[in-house]
Amino acid sequence: MKPIQMVDLKSQYQKIKPEIDQCIAEILNSAAFINGSAVKSFQENLEKYLSVKHVISCGNGTDALQVALMAINLQPGDEIITTPFTFIATAEVVALLKLKTVFVDVEPDTFNLNVDLIEPAITPKTKAIVPVHLFGQCCDMEKIMKIAEKHNLFVIEDACQAIGAEYTFKNGKTQKAGTIGHIGCTSFFPSKNLGCYGDGGAIFTNDDRLAKKMRGIVNHGMFVRYYHEMIGVNSRLDSIQAAVLDVKLKHLDEYNAARHQTAEYYNRAFANHPNITTPVIEVCTTHVFHQYTLRIKDVNRDELIKKMNEAGIPVMIYYPVPLHLQKAFADLGGRKGDFPVTEALCDCVISLPMHSEMEEEQAEYIVKRLLENLV
Repeated sequence: MKPIQMVDLKSQYQKIKPEIDQCIAEILNSAAFINGSAVKSFQENLEKYLSVKHVISCGNGTDALQVALMAINLQPGDEIITTPFTFIATAEVVALLKLKTVFVDVEPDTFNLNVDLIEPAITPKTKAIVPVHLFGQCCDMEKIMKIAEKHNLFVIEDACQAIGAEYTFKNGKTQKAGTIGHIGCTSFFPSKNLGCYGDGGAIFTNDDRLAKKMRGIVNHGMFVRYYHEMIGVNSRLDSIQAAVLDVKLKHLDEYNAARHQTAEYYNRAFANHPNITTPVIEVCTTHVFHQYTLRIKDVNRDELIKKMNEAGIPVMIYYPVPLHLQKAFADLGGRKGDFPVTEALCDCVISLPMHSEMEEEQAEYIVKRLLENLV
């Protein structure tokens, strides 16, 4: 059996090596390293895949979130509603722009924003909601968009973990994660379902005005060379990364299906176990399993992780400390007990290896060891 990785990028590369090597060689031969034709090609192909009018590529997922916020004319002190149970980037960009993060607790089963708690958190200073499609499934976007419309708020989707996931509205219409709100953001960090071989990100929108503005923001606020209409940033997806992503985009649905197959195997193996709660998937969304995250109870989590690691199985905690209790956000005055569901999840979740190259023998070994160590 091959060594078990949390994400097996090496095996994934070996399967598409000829395509990847060729596309990288073409970029090297062309020497069009920045804003070359490969970037345009990838953006256009991703637009088609997502059925969205505009894809603006950028340097990474954090930049995508920052640029999205910069595009909606916010003022220092304006409030942004989001979740405390996510990677720091979601709230980090809010602080960088001198805005105020307002956290709302999550649902214990899906890990996503509790939509019923959003409206009570809205104040006259609230300007946007940033739902995070955590671990690979969409938040309840139909309800979120109705709340946003009622209160005249922007919705910026953090879809960094959910590219390829689909949301189904009550009328049967479907849309991809990141294309429902006013702006969607994603990351192409190597371990993502669609990952490059370095850093990368993208922003999605169907709004022509916002798209134009964001294209300027990512390029130093410039539409015509050396004429700067606004303060922007320098955030570009380089041509090599775009070429790699263009190859991998063709395989994305295949990758997501493989992840789903592994998740189904895990679900069957852990069904009805008294110490394990498997991921819950809402009927309105598919799940692309960027992470496969369990809730455990009546178990010493640290000891369990130690035993799994000793057996050659990496196990991660996403996330051990909620954002409202992070030192970086101490100025927000968060205290233990503010968001009890999030805090409980941080104390009980574990994520198992999950990737598109998982072999049956590996999955069987992971399940066997976990069940043995829960006894």
